Amino acid sequence: MSFENLYLMLILLVPFIVFVLLVSTNKDGVERVFPIDVLDRIRVEGSGVSNRVRDILLFGAIFMMIVAVGHPYIAKGERDIKLGGLEITLALDISGSMRSQDRYPSRLDFAKEKSKKLLEYLVEDEVMLLTFSDSLFLVSPTTSDKETLKVVIDGISKEYLQGGSNFTALAEGLQKSLQNRPQKIVVIVSDGGDSGTLAKLKEVLAKEKIKLYALLVGTKEGAPILDRENKAVLQNDKIVMSRLNMELADVAKGSGGDYVIADYSGGGVEILADMIHQNLAINKSQKMLRVSDRVELFYYPLLLGLLLLFLSLFSRPNGNLSKRFLSKEISVKNSYSKQYEERGEA
Repeated sequence: MSFENLYLMLILLVPFIVFVLLVSTNKDGVERVFPIDVLDRIRVEGSGVSNRVRDILLFGAIFMMIVAVGHPYIAKGERDIKLGGLEITLALDISGSMRSQDRYPSRLDFAKEKSKKLLEYLVEDEVMLLTFSDSLFLVSPTTSDKETLKVVIDGISKEYLQGGSNFTALAEGLQKSLQNRPQKIVVIVSDGGDSGTLAKLKEVLAKEKIKLYALLVGTKEGAPILDRENKAVLQNDKIVMSRLNMELADVAKGSGGDYVIADYSGGGVEILADMIHQNLAINKSQKMLRVSDRVELFYYPLLLGLLLLFLSLFSRPNGNLSKRFLSKEISVKNSYSKQYEERGEA
């Protein structure tokens, strides 16, 4: 058996031993500790147990409570627990093309709803939220609080949309943030972005052994890119179109991950979550937590101490209780009468 708070227990035993010695070496117990006039007022004659027995019960109660403070336990070694959740990085595209309206009401709003839906299927997983366009932004560190993440995602508005989908910046950020993680799982929610920067992403995924899953929003037919005033962007007097780029899906497949094209039914999101959780290679890399396995014993001395304290303080006295209260009341009345007589004579 071991004690978690051994030193605290030993410190508390010092005043306890002094208290026991003071009480036990006195011929009438606690008279050395408390004034005699105080004891005369609280002492009940004809008690069911002697003062010595009461002292022993009180000593036992205090000692058991001190032992409980020491927090005794029996160690049974250590064991590893496999945690059920995964660590997942969710990266949301906030480039200018996400204003396009080939998904209602816009690609951004559609992507936000699908991202929140995905969180509902990642119940036991921890998620880090990123956004990217020309640069990479950490929106939320790794957390299991999905409701807070949903609120944060709702706060991403069209005002933040700018530039293009720079997968190079995303790749460099992932390389740094996931470097020491046992699980390297990334979900990108995007319309596919610019093909020119996908090469760097593909390189980092292979080097760091990151599994990429793509949740694609948009359509192959595409839609005009809109500016901040929701007007079509023109280039050489021609409307600039943005279409779903399937090259990101190929990059995801090449990393050992997969992809789905999000639709209005919501089934694609559930399929993507199943793909992540059913990947055997990922399941084998789940986090392990080493914990101490032990049997807690502190509540036994605690309960015993409370029982002894109850017995020491509330042992039922002998004799008729009503008679003793009555005699005490008569004694008090006689005392007051004597005081009035003395004042009258004065």
